[in-house]
Amino acid sequence: MKAFIIKKYSKKEKLQLTEVAEPIAKENEVLVQIQAAAVNLLDSMIKLGEFKLFLPYKTPIINGHDMAGTVVKVGSGVKNFKIGDEVYSRVGDYRIGTFAEYIAVNESDLAIKPKNLTMEEAASIPLVGLTSWQALVEIGKLREGQKVFIQAGSGGVGTFAIQLAKHLGAFVATTTSTTNIDLVKRLGADLVIDYKTEDFETKLKDYDLVLHSNRDPKILEKSLRILKYGGQLISLVGPPTPEFSEEIGLPWYLKLVTTLISSGAKKKAKKLNTTFKFLFMRAEGSQLEQITQLIESGVIKPVIDKVFPFEQTNDAMAYVESGRTKGKVVIKVK
Repeated sequence: MKAFIIKKYSKKEKLQLTEVAEPIAKENEVLVQIQAAAVNLLDSMIKLGEFKLFLPYKTPIINGHDMAGTVVKVGSGVKNFKIGDEVYSRVGDYRIGTFAEYIAVNESDLAIKPKNLTMEEAASIPLVGLTSWQALVEIGKLREGQKVFIQAGSGGVGTFAIQLAKHLGAFVATTTSTTNIDLVKRLGADLVIDYKTEDFETKLKDYDLVLHSNRDPKILEKSLRILKYGGQLISLVGPPTPEFSEEIGLPWYLKLVTTLISSGAKKKAKKLNTTFKFLFMRAEGSQLEQITQLIESGVIKPVIDKVFPFEQTNDAMAYVESGRTKGKVVIKVK
């Protein structure tokens, strides 16, 4: 089969299109013929080697985390899927490889594709949907009447998280550029801040939750200051915490590393009587099923910026890396 591989961690080297062996579905896996795959900033970060300390992939590896496609084979222990099912997934860590024609996926990471979405639309959902769900529902426990600040509202996670937060009954503030103000308002944002001309710290106060996605340390400090007593900041960009290292089973010396690099953020949060948490989302088919229900009922709609043909996967990666996307970027594989 054809696949785009990371030959070695590199800032300059692009993904290489090559022929590789078709994967074999193990006992609890299904083999999926991929029809569409989404491109995420995480794919770029993996390619650059930014996670090699915590996710030590051995190159060469096939890149890609999100996909939608059709089941063509099932392992002997698979109970919930059959040949012909249309499915979607953010595949598990250490099992990535959606920039390809086929992938073997553990059935626990998989869900039936929403019936009202195309393959391209479905592929755009898993990573951003699960990130939003785990941040706002699982960790944040966002409730009706609470206030949430979602940074980068016109990005992939932002466009999904705004819709989910509104469904949960929250008041939503977000940042975006002038050209995307109408987009985030249509998605449900109550208060929109143009980050190019306005300082969100002067406009926001006593928020219950911040979904943090900006790597600037100054933005992190400002975000902590707009929280109410007992509020929480959930960061998608780090620094990673010892709780994170415990969850994914890192060795003791890496737990020590995360303790050291997150100590500053944790101290600042504690001083302000708030909490700092790091989220590195995980694959979870059961949560994806709940997201499917919201999509099929019309509560959440995908936001897609561009669809690239499979052969232009590197162009799609470059576009995502530019930081100019509105919603998601998708690759049409078949």
